[in-house]
Amino acid sequence: MSTADPITTEVVRNFVISCAEDMNASLWRSAHSAIIYEGKDSAVALMDEHGNMLGQSTGVPLFIGAIDVCVHHVKAYYGDDIHEGDIFIMNDSYMQGTHLHDVTAIGPIFHDGDLVGFGAARAHWNDIGAIDPGSTMSSTNIYQEGLRLGPTRIMSRGGPIREWYDHLKLNTRLEGATVGDLGAQIAAIRTGERRLGQLLQRIGAETYRAACQNIFEQARQLDREAIAAIADGTWQREGYLDNDGVGDEPVKVALTLTVDGERLIVDLEGSSGPVAGSVNCGASQTESLLRLAYKTMISPDRAITGGSFETMTVKFPEECLFNAQEPAACEWYFTGLGLLADLFISCLSEAMPERSTAAHYGDSMVVGFFSVDPKRGQWISIEPTAGGWGGRADSDGESALINLVNGGFRNIPGEVMETKFPLRLEEFSIRPDSAGPGCQRGGCGVVRRYKILEDCYGAIWFERSKTPAWGLNGGGAGAGPEVTLTHADGRVENPLKMRASPIAAGSVVETKTGGGGGNGDPMHRDVDAVAKDVRCGLVSVESAKQDYGVALHSDLSVDAENTVSR
Repeated sequence: MSTADPITTEVVRNFVISCAEDMNASLWRSAHSAIIYEGKDSAVALMDEHGNMLGQSTGVPLFIGAIDVCVHHVKAYYGDDIHEGDIFIMNDSYMQGTHLHDVTAIGPIFHDGDLVGFGAARAHWNDIGAIDPGSTMSSTNIYQEGLRLGPTRIMSRGGPIREWYDHLKLNTRLEGATVGDLGAQIAAIRTGERRLGQLLQRIGAETYRAACQNIFEQARQLDREAIAAIADGTWQREGYLDNDGVGDEPVKVALTLTVDGERLIVDLEGSSGPVAGSVNCGASQTESLLRLAYKTMISPDRAITGGSFETMTVKFPEECLFNAQEPAACEWYFTGLGLLADLFISCLSEAMPERSTAAHYGDSMVVGFFSVDPKRGQWISIEPTAGGWGGRADSDGESALINLVNGGFRNIPGEVMETKFPLRLEEFSIRPDSAGPGCQRGGCGVVRRYKILEDCYGAIWFERSKTPAWGLNGGGAGAGPEVTLTHADGRVENPLKMRASPIAAGSVVETKTGGGGGNGDPMHRDVDAVAKDVRCGLVSVESAKQDYGVALHSDLSVDAENTVSR
């Protein structure tokens, strides 16, 4: 049995991460859809032959912890019938946990005829043939949400399987972009295959495998030590989504977290059962989210590997929106995950006060516009919106940052949006007074205003108005989201959720995302820091006085006489 010394192990660790970064660069540079090459709604991974994670790159971190599941499904379905040059795709919501738009492509990697690993690339396809273009918001079962694929061989021994390509083309409104984005995913996998082959040529497969085992064991040991350092205890939290997208009733999200020695146990008992709308989520993606939340608090400086998270156990009720079963609708699966992450972090904040973090704005806050008129050109613009994060034990929350679930995902730049689509981005600014007050202030949300230049359709999905970002340790809550739709004829609506609906040219959509919660008593915040927040446009003069007790002169200097004594 070959062994790998510490230096070789470290070389392999960094090499596979570099491979993943090259894979991501290939995907982004080759993709046809702006949601991938600009928005970065994707993730790539390099795994060993058993499907254990080795290398990952930036993108949507929520995807990373569930890509290995897809490899296991491919291996279970095809067994030994996996060959060099094959490519498999899948998007089943109950297998990989996400909505059908997230298509995972997987390719085996061989060296000297032996299977040594897998490359995978997951990317959001703009249209998968659902009842609405882009993303439907009113689905009540999986069959309304588009083409559903279990593990499916799309290329065999390096050649495309024509009938499957034809099948994909027949089930999307955007044939060219769909095939092009699939090609970009395949290119990413081939990049990983080529780069890993370079390493194997240098050190051989046996030394490589030994180094991988070292990497996994190091991750296991670090996780055990990190959990053991937390005092044993049990903590509970709950919150509510505004609704499930088709009804008006709030949806309960509940979590109990227990630390017992070297084990961390998460129990989702108490969360709403499967709901009629599309906020249900597959168990594998729920577990991936909890891994992400775990990583933000525990050993965040270490990369995720196949040895990570063995200290954590997740318990799912049989009937639960986070354990979706057929035929539950899953299009907006990530909505409950943002709230679940905040609840998890709040529990650990009690156990780890030195790393306490207040809640963030919490949802992707999606805005979409599209046209399906073949005479005028079919197009889809869909993007998340940034918001405010919670104040931490030692620093303020970040403003205008994408939510935890999405990581490296970005909104579409105004220049790209205005070039590719009949839209004008009239404003993109910080939303004043949206941050929760605190000794460590929450981050601010953003304002984004769109002018519609041609008749089209619009869709909106904004959340967390019933449970906005809460504060910790005496900090205040952040503001909730707001949406204003001013129609061309002067009518005004305020829809936080709106299924694909006609919007006439000349209409304006203004969105305001929520802010993060504050951490600590706002009356303990440094006076000069409050004054600086006012001068920077984050806090108003009125809020400085009311929330922080800081009075300012007309030139925004501190009025010491009228500032509340601490």
